[in-house]
Amino acid sequence: MLYLTRKVGDSVVINDNIEVTVVEVRGRSIKLGFTYPPDVTVLRRELYDKIQEENRAAAGAGLDLLAAGRREEG
Repeated sequence: MLYLTRKVGDSVVINDNIEVTVVEVRGRSIKLGFTYPPDVTVLRRELYDKIQEENRAAAGAGLDLLAAGRREEG
């Protein structure tokens, strides 16, 4: 993991097309601004993890349905 010290108004650039700017610092909270191309997805980690978990559950349910269908055919 890369650790950087930035001040309000400072930015970092990722892959030449994503810019992350420190917008505000209030106590222990930091507000970040993101500039990125429309084809890039940016999600909060907790939302990303929830989506991944739901995708795994759906894939598992699909496999269960396939297995049940094969048992019925056999």
